[in-house]
Amino acid sequence: MNRRAIGSVLSAAAFGMLAACTTTSTTSPSRPDSTATVVDIDKRDGAPTDARKRANIRLQLAVNYYQDGKFSIALDELKQALKLDPNYADAHTVLALVYTELQQDALAEQSFQRALQLEPANSDLNNNYGWFLCQRGREKESLAYFDTAFRNPLYTQRGKPLQNSGVCAAKMGDKVAAEEYFRRSFEIDPTGQVAAYNLANIYYDRKDFSRARFYVAQVNNSTAPTPASLWLGIRIERRLGNKTNQSGLESQLERLFADSREAQMQKRGNYGD
Repeated sequence: MNRRAIGSVLSAAAFGMLAACTTTSTTSPSRPDSTATVVDIDKRDGAPTDARKRANIRLQLAVNYYQDGKFSIALDELKQALKLDPNYADAHTVLALVYTELQQDALAEQSFQRALQLEPANSDLNNNYGWFLCQRGREKESLAYFDTAFRNPLYTQRGKPLQNSGVCAAKMGDKVAAEEYFRRSFEIDPTGQVAAYNLANIYYDRKDFSRARFYVAQVNNSTAPTPASLWLGIRIERRLGNKTNQSGLESQLERLFADSREAQMQKRGNYGD
């Protein structure tokens, strides 16, 4: 899970599948922001009670420990937060993320369900739980939660549940639905690397190399290209016969990711075609 995304408590792991995920040809280039998302603590409830204020302090500490990978300490802080305020949905959600990291899936799901009881319309929470289900082979179930997250017109990250739906549809083997989800996600957020990379992969497989080139360039021209996105770009340029562009991307791959699997394949000339 992408702990760097926990800037506001639970809404940023939702990009969770770029290069680290290779289960299908339409996953993503690096470890994106696709799994969970982090909500701003106590921004939804108006003036918090004293118990909520004290629980919030514990929750903030728990998030910091979570980000540092100190899960047992985070767990202790969350238990203290929930003693102070048992109905604090954000605390239950972070607790679910901690249990997920500890591979205690039953407890994670229990915490997600409790948070959903408290805030069934919370888009970040629905997105997080949907990703949890998708990662555990329950892709079909996950789509309903992503849809709930997306349908909130006030949700500022509506591209994420769509891209997550695309990843999960691809895992189910539904390429048509996956493409549609990724396309809609890209329309909402053209900076979304997961959708762009996956669309590039889809069009590469179809031999629509010009279209694939457009989408992979959105990743490779960003500040965070990945070995997978650069390697895809190299193969696309090779198919198009653009040797100058191919050479530039090969140099970038070697410079930035010399030890990567993709750089080794490049050295061997193993382009997979």
